[in-house]
Amino acid sequence: RESLMSAIGEINRTAAKKFDETFVDVRNHFKDMFTNLFGGGEADIFALSSDDPLEGGVQIMARPPGKKLENITALSSGERAMTAAALLFALYLVKPSPFCMLDELDAPLDDTNVDNYINLLKSFVHRTQFIVITHNKRTMEAADRLFGITMAEQGISSMTSVNLEKARQISEG
Repeated sequence: RESLMSAIGEINRTAAKKFDETFVDVRNHFKDMFTNLFGGGEADIFALSSDDPLEGGVQIMARPPGKKLENITALSSGERAMTAAALLFALYLVKPSPFCMLDELDAPLDDTNVDNYINLLKSFVHRTQFIVITHNKRTMEAADRLFGITMAEQGISSMTSVNLEKARQISEG
């Protein structure tokens, strides 16, 4: 029993140390990513105090340009979506993934922020393949390929796809 408790203690200390190190990296990337996405402003993420740092929560504060610093719950839906994207991509900078699925992340965004979102995705395509679910025409225009479901006949769904890169080459030449 004593050996088991010692092993559990060591695992918890190692996990807490790794969490703290990773949190600092994510926090720094988040600040930069937020500023880049919003073209200014500031944001920060704080670990809430807890007996066990692995079980505590986090608080996110953000100040888009021209606004005051506040909890993200007070931001508009578009600002919250962009802040969430900043955090997601800050995590990606610390621990990249070969693919990512984003479902309607651009839905609450205005045209300027859709463009910022698209530019952010483009800056990561050399590391990650994105599957983006969207109804936004601007986002679709920036894609390499589109996949969709159509219902040409009542009750009969079929998948369709377009390779936009090939379509661009054909239209240009």
